[in-house]
Amino acid sequence: MSDHALAEDLEDLYETAPCGYLSMSPDSKIVRLNRTLADWLGSDANKLVGQSIHDILGFGGRIAFETHIAPLLRMQDHVHEIALELLNASGEKIPMIANAAEKRGNDGTHQFTRLTFFKAVDRRTYERTLLEARVKAEAEAKAQQDAAVVRDQFIAVLGHDLRNPLAAIAAGGRMLRRNEELTPRGQLLLDEIEKSLARASRLVDDTLDLARGTLGSGLVLDRNSDEQLSPVLQQVIAEIRAISPDRPIDATIEIEEPVFCDRPRIAQLASNLLSNAVSHGSAKRPVRFEARTVDAEFVLSVANAGEAIPQAALDRLFQPFFRSEARPSQNGLGLGLFIASEITKAHQGTLEVNSTDEETRFTFRMPTIVSSPDVPAS
Repeated sequence: MSDHALAEDLEDLYETAPCGYLSMSPDSKIVRLNRTLADWLGSDANKLVGQSIHDILGFGGRIAFETHIAPLLRMQDHVHEIALELLNASGEKIPMIANAAEKRGNDGTHQFTRLTFFKAVDRRTYERTLLEARVKAEAEAKAQQDAAVVRDQFIAVLGHDLRNPLAAIAAGGRMLRRNEELTPRGQLLLDEIEKSLARASRLVDDTLDLARGTLGSGLVLDRNSDEQLSPVLQQVIAEIRAISPDRPIDATIEIEEPVFCDRPRIAQLASNLLSNAVSHGSAKRPVRFEARTVDAEFVLSVANAGEAIPQAALDRLFQPFFRSEARPSQNGLGLGLFIASEITKAHQGTLEVNSTDEETRFTFRMPTIVSSPDVPAS
């Protein structure tokens, strides 16, 4: 390539570079600028030569130039990535990122200053979007924090206001049974009252668990392996048998203790699954309850005979307030399976259902040992 061609290429590179070039004298007069910058400013390059750099700077840019760029140039001869705004011929602001360097002679005399400009419209938009997203995220976090406080207050008030009258009724029943001589009719009425009271207490517990599971941060567990799980499950089976004496339950419990879990919650899960099986299973065949430990895994299953659960019902089975057909005496809030699924999640386990015309079986699985027991389970 000839020297003339090389010179033309360098000139074209300067004039049409994808950035703006500007040179100014020590007294801040524009000495030269390239076509790219002139086009951005909407002006002719020749008309801008001789003008002060301040004529194309926005108000904020002038302040940045005098208070930041010029002092840094005097101290270190260069400055990089300074955000400022230029004004085009219409007075519109153009956000820029500028680099500047001083050119000095051999004797140290300041000859001129070179500036390179890069349009920062997209960058400003990106930064503004980030800022807006941050503000929005902070606002949402604050709203969630406020909502969490309200939820906790709601759960506390709900528990207090519902449990207290039930506790008063239970205390009155105990006083009647202990201190009063009841007729057979009175004894029957008191038995029914206590059964209804137990049922109401379970509904309150289910409602509170619903609030914690869907409104709060999930069920809170107290997981340990301090006591055996088998007696807890045996007690659950005994309670269900007492409630439904006409429904046989075949139970198999083969647990290698200890099992790291929240035993009251596992008992609640077992009770909900058993109650569900008793309510919906065939009365002609027994409910089958199995609890085993297999290869460091605790497996609990409850099965009943009867018609298969329709697919439409299977899809909604663990949703709160969902109820399929049940005997009137067994109707509840439809929270049993939902709470069982929440207990499963809190234990990092799985709860599966397999339903055919021969059998419907719910199977709960969880590890018997947690690798990091100090980490909260929920």
